[in-house]
Amino acid sequence: MVTELEELVEFLSSPSPPVKKAAVEIVSGLTGSEEGLQSLSKYSEILLPSLSQLLNESKEVSEPAAQALVNLSQKCELAKKMIQMGLIKVAMDMLYKPESCITRLLVMLLVNLTQLDDGVSSLLQIDDEKMHGLHIMKLVRSFCRSSGETADDQFEHVGSILVNISKTEDGRKLLLEPKRRLLKQIIRQFDSTNQLRKKGVAGTIRNCCFEAKNQLQNILLISEFLWPALLLPVAGSKTYSEQDVAKMPPELGSALSIEREPVTDPDIRVQTLEAIYLIILEVKHFSVSLSLLVNSCEGPIKPKTYKRSSVMSKLLLMLQEAGRRAFWSVNGPRILQLGYEYEEDPKAMRAYEQVGSLLVEEAGGPEESLEPTKAES
Repeated sequence: MVTELEELVEFLSSPSPPVKKAAVEIVSGLTGSEEGLQSLSKYSEILLPSLSQLLNESKEVSEPAAQALVNLSQKCELAKKMIQMGLIKVAMDMLYKPESCITRLLVMLLVNLTQLDDGVSSLLQIDDEKMHGLHIMKLVRSFCRSSGETADDQFEHVGSILVNISKTEDGRKLLLEPKRRLLKQIIRQFDSTNQLRKKGVAGTIRNCCFEAKNQLQNILLISEFLWPALLLPVAGSKTYSEQDVAKMPPELGSALSIEREPVTDPDIRVQTLEAIYLIILEVKHFSVSLSLLVNSCEGPIKPKTYKRSSVMSKLLLMLQEAGRRAFWSVNGPRILQLGYEYEEDPKAMRAYEQVGSLLVEEAGGPEESLEPTKAES
């Protein structure tokens, strides 16, 4: 016998607009509770395709349908089914239709679906060589072109999507591709007053810095935008002296020579400090790699081997020196020193101290390994 709930789900495909509208509103309401989610999940094979079809309807139908999908996608097993049925492509196609009126909800749906690795792969279009990265390029463009200064910021949650995709190596590599210049565009959104955008940008930068070991040069190519994004949140709110500012590039010095609003979210400060830590850590790793390369040569060195090792040694030294110079050239240690003096959050203080331990090591202090182990989720 057909249950009332099963009959309700079937009404989502009714040819009668009033019946369909009433059904989707009830379903959307049920997804607002854990009990409702559990009950509806039993009919997911019918429910999810029906709701997906309703995304093409008028706002009075598509909006509750999208709300229901966002709520349902919080359940891991249902999110997996949505990904398998191609809902990421459906959402992306709908997102850029001129008549679409559910932009914010579609972006929120993508945030939930990219919590899963399969969702990230789908959004990155890993299996389509010709289209690979197109979805991300569109989202980044929309994120950067839309205003974060309005109450109705339709694309503010894209920052969370970028954090999700940068958890994976494929996502980080895409964002760091020099030709695409995606990370450079993303970083410039750090100036937004929208805290959700700012936090998304900080988390994305931090995750991308896990590629510093292999892509330090690409990261440092955008130093002009990178260091202000990483250092201003942890610089405190005091006005810096002329002596300190004189040792900084204009983009940093001009901001620190005046009073400014502090970054109040400690999570953002922690993320930027962890990014700095990862960059400096890889500078140290280049030095370690060079030492291992030189010390691993046993017995007589053949001319060809010596030449190859010599070239590699020079490359490692150049990269090591580039990373160290980049941080010290912006007066980074001084900024962290002053920022730490005014820090009150225990977690942020530990992050300052973690970076400080590496700076002490460079100066010949005691060694201690405190390496982060995974990208942020």
